[in-house]
Amino acid sequence: MLTEKLSTIERRAIFGLSSIMSLRMIGLFMVLPLFSLYASHLSGASPALIGLSMGIYGLFQAIFQIPFGILSDHLGRKPIILLGLIIFALGSLISGLAHSIEWLIIGRSLQGAGAVGSTILALMADLTREEQRTKAMAIAGITIGFSFSIAMLLGPLLTQWLPVHSLFFLAIFFAAIAIVVLFIAIPTPQHEEWHRDTEPELTSFPTLLKTPELARLNLGIFILHAVFTASFIVIPLSLQQFSGFSIHQQWQIYLPSLLAAFVISLFCIGMAERKQQLKPYFVGAILFLIIAEIFLWARPTHFISMLIGICFFFGSFSLLEAFLPSLVSRTAPATRKGSALGLYSCAQFLGIFVGGALGGWLYGKFSFSGVYFFCIILSLTWLILAFFMQPPRYLVTKMWRLLPAQQASWEMIAAKLQLIPGMIEVALIKEDGIAYLKMERHTVTHPDFIQLKEQTK
Repeated sequence: MLTEKLSTIERRAIFGLSSIMSLRMIGLFMVLPLFSLYASHLSGASPALIGLSMGIYGLFQAIFQIPFGILSDHLGRKPIILLGLIIFALGSLISGLAHSIEWLIIGRSLQGAGAVGSTILALMADLTREEQRTKAMAIAGITIGFSFSIAMLLGPLLTQWLPVHSLFFLAIFFAAIAIVVLFIAIPTPQHEEWHRDTEPELTSFPTLLKTPELARLNLGIFILHAVFTASFIVIPLSLQQFSGFSIHQQWQIYLPSLLAAFVISLFCIGMAERKQQLKPYFVGAILFLIIAEIFLWARPTHFISMLIGICFFFGSFSLLEAFLPSLVSRTAPATRKGSALGLYSCAQFLGIFVGGALGGWLYGKFSFSGVYFFCIILSLTWLILAFFMQPPRYLVTKMWRLLPAQQASWEMIAAKLQLIPGMIEVALIKEDGIAYLKMERHTVTHPDFIQLKEQTK
């Protein structure tokens, strides 16, 4: 049977590469809660340009992540990751030195252009066995989520002692640490190959774009990040203007809000999984996102209303950020999971760009209320779409690497697999020599499945 334990090399790869993603995430997001306050003091700043400078990195992430992944298949993973981290550090340097909003936009564009997330996951796939890859990606996902919360707290906290522009220089330091980790702690794979379960296949995009359930999820992550980015154009300004919290004091709001969101998210995710009631919790999280925006919109001058709104906002965002990639993985065809997640990431980054650019413009035209109302309308649209989504099936995906002799008798093996109760999808990619199986969770322990797995190992 397949071993359930990670090897030493797999542990080094997973935790090392997760730390690189974490360092980059913290460096990118720790300035976000204070960004609009900082950018408003730069030469040439306007609400529209502030919003553009906040969201522009999302556009460049969406543009460059897939090309970087393709380049890494030909030039090697580590050189491309190194290049991306250097570009990110250069963008951070320009952002930290910027005295005008135009230079900040250039710096933020370069920060986004260092889009190596997909390449890091590809390297992780190179260094892990097929049967351990789901575990590896789960660890990476948890690390990213945790790093985001740390970043949102760390930036405001550090500004008690450091000026805001120093956070960009700290991001350079984090990028340097990531480079050291890349070459000291991460093993070099013996073989680097394209992985269907982690990397996108461009020819699959038209089909996946027309899949209704995946389209709903892609639109959902687009709306979530558009709402998040637009909201954080005005939340820091609201706290300073109406509640008297300066740029150095706003951590006092974010700390309890993030802690509450973390506890609530863990509880709700656990309950949703145990009771297999993911859809009600998912729809409920969107509803609470709407309630949060209503609190922020209705009474921006009232501190308690703002505090409740921010707590609800972080809680619902954390839940939705955890639910969505899980739903994509469960919904996508087993042989096109990498492509589905690639489209999902593009939608996420485009949402950041649109939320920043449109949110800044709305703030300039209609002040705080215009941005919050825009977020409410977007979230209501998403609620309607999510309400009619199909409840997700609780499936698992297994990959079997087959020997040539086993591939020759694949039709017989597939016929036996399809007779096992709970088997949903069976596919062999001949050029990879890998069989992809999607099934109900209980099918993994079915005697016929275990017997067949022993015969083909």
